[in-house]
Amino acid sequence: MSLSLEVLNSVSRLSPTEWDALRRDDYPFFRHDFLLGLEQADCTTPAAGWTPAHIRLKDQDRTLAILPAWLKSHSYGEYVFDWAWADAWRRMGLEYYPKLVTAVPFTPATGPRLLHAADLDPDVLWASFREQMPELAVSLGASSWHVLFPRADDARALAAAGLHTRHQVQFHWYNRDYKDFDDFLSTFSSRKRKSLRKERRRVSEQGLSLSMRDGTELSEEDWAVFHRFYQMTYAKRSGHGGYLTREFFLEVAANMGEQVLMAMAEKEGVPVAGALYFRDGDTLYGRYWGCSREYDCLHFETCYYQGIEYCIRHGLKRFDPGAQGEHKIQRGFEPTTTLSCHWVAQPELDHAVGNFTREEQTHVEEYRRDAMTMLPFKASSTEDP
Repeated sequence: MSLSLEVLNSVSRLSPTEWDALRRDDYPFFRHDFLLGLEQADCTTPAAGWTPAHIRLKDQDRTLAILPAWLKSHSYGEYVFDWAWADAWRRMGLEYYPKLVTAVPFTPATGPRLLHAADLDPDVLWASFREQMPELAVSLGASSWHVLFPRADDARALAAAGLHTRHQVQFHWYNRDYKDFDDFLSTFSSRKRKSLRKERRRVSEQGLSLSMRDGTELSEEDWAVFHRFYQMTYAKRSGHGGYLTREFFLEVAANMGEQVLMAMAEKEGVPVAGALYFRDGDTLYGRYWGCSREYDCLHFETCYYQGIEYCIRHGLKRFDPGAQGEHKIQRGFEPTTTLSCHWVAQPELDHAVGNFTREEQTHVEEYRRDAMTMLPFKASSTEDP
């Protein structure tokens, strides 16, 4: 075999057929049309600080693997916070940006991070990419390589190849073969169960009704309304209109069929709030939320309870509602370890990052175990995930 690497400056450099043939499952965020749509909707472009630099491993004309990656000129939209690292680089007179990031843009959802032919061993491929990373980093002018939210088996392979593993905690819901929402609530202590039911009643008492529809059932107006909600929420939280453009919602998400879902809340027939989800064969991913007006408990109903009901109804095993949010614990979302992997070109700084991640891991695990004690379940209702 004559193996070589090629950096692709756009997903469009490969056909949808060639790209999607390397996907080993139906994880929605590495679909060719999803990633190309982010580019074409001006979300992942050099102007936005996300320069596509997808790395193709090939044997002559055959594509063996693709490492989706971007050269980043900032650290926004990643959800693995490395501002202190960037500052350390600056104080040493070095440039931290650009850095090479393998991730799903704006999406802290654990999943596959390497696309490859079915007959190839991913551990061997990860080792190959790591072996060639120093030369590749020089050619790209990158200070470092970061693989964000990989699955545990990929993280182990990357650790074996010499990357440092960083630990974080998110709060995920697990379906233990519940028959319905009441069956799920039956695992709660009495006081916590009453509190959650009160929240759901409060939504209906305000005259609000909710529906969950997939992409095949949503109109262009539904998507336009949701984009307005999305912008309003970002404006309130951060003073800008969000990372995703109107075109993304109208032309990318809207074309993902049954893999995209929207929970819409209405009052007297007028949409007032919505939450956007994606799904694959076993997991629901809660992604974006917005509203035109605040209502008591509506966020919990739209972003969490509607998702839980959907998972139970459709037999999905896990619900990943996104990063952060300790308020999820009392609603049955369990503290779950998520991972990222890091390699730094400068040896002294690489050593320092390794020391940091090992020390941080101890504190993160202590926090996760403490958070487990705050769950609302009866003592025998759950196992440590």
